[in-house]
Amino acid sequence: MEALPKLRALILKSNKFDGNMSLPSLSNLPFPELQVLDISENEFVGSLPQRYFKSFRAMMDVKENNTGLIFGEFWEMRITLKGQDQLLTRLLEAFTTIDLSSNNFSGSIPDCIGNLNSLRYLNLSHNNLMGHIPASLGNISVLESLDLSSNKLDGRIPSELTRLTFLAKLNLSMNNLVGQIPQSTQFSTFENDSYVGNLRLCGFPLTRKCNEKNEQRMRPEEEDKEEEYGFIDGFGWRSVVMGYGSGIIVGIGIGCCIIRFGYITFITF
Repeated sequence: MEALPKLRALILKSNKFDGNMSLPSLSNLPFPELQVLDISENEFVGSLPQRYFKSFRAMMDVKENNTGLIFGEFWEMRITLKGQDQLLTRLLEAFTTIDLSSNNFSGSIPDCIGNLNSLRYLNLSHNNLMGHIPASLGNISVLESLDLSSNKLDGRIPSELTRLTFLAKLNLSMNNLVGQIPQSTQFSTFENDSYVGNLRLCGFPLTRKCNEKNEQRMRPEEEDKEEEYGFIDGFGWRSVVMGYGSGIIVGIGIGCCIIRFGYITFITF
């Protein structure tokens, strides 16, 4: 299929295709005109195909190209956009999408994906991707939907993503992200479900405040210190309290005997 230089839409979703898309090939510039790549819900493995991202010329600087209709109005294409299945009957020059979700891709998200500055929809969810979210995603200025949910991504959310002023849907849920959520006019429109499952994220719109989290992380350490300093000569404060309590009970018992009998001959415990 890489030998089809005019191919503009490749949809292979919901099959049982497998294999590694990062293996080398004889094509120097595969899929230069591709605008739609949807291979979701398959069984592809390995790292994300960097060589494809570097060759998708139709997803770079689209504004410099001529605009207009590519396919006739009776040509149909069903794809998922912003979490909703939609039926498209036309493919505009500026329409671009990559959906690699629900596969077994691993490794990190390559920085070169940020070169696709005319990409509008990106879905890499439900894979085994690791590492940080690349700051280069902030270069995709027309991006409208970004879904990286249900992976193993860690680190902080890059502040560069606040430059995505057209972003209408963001899903970073079910990862291992940490730190404060970046604040911007656009980010303030996203709700809790965009971040759920990241237990170490804090800040608006989450109810978990960053300063409160830091205090909570310090409390167990302070308790440990109190426990440590409470031991004196091998005896902890609990032992001391128990000793005092037993002494008081014995003292009261002896006092009662003295008052009742006037003397003490022998006490056995």
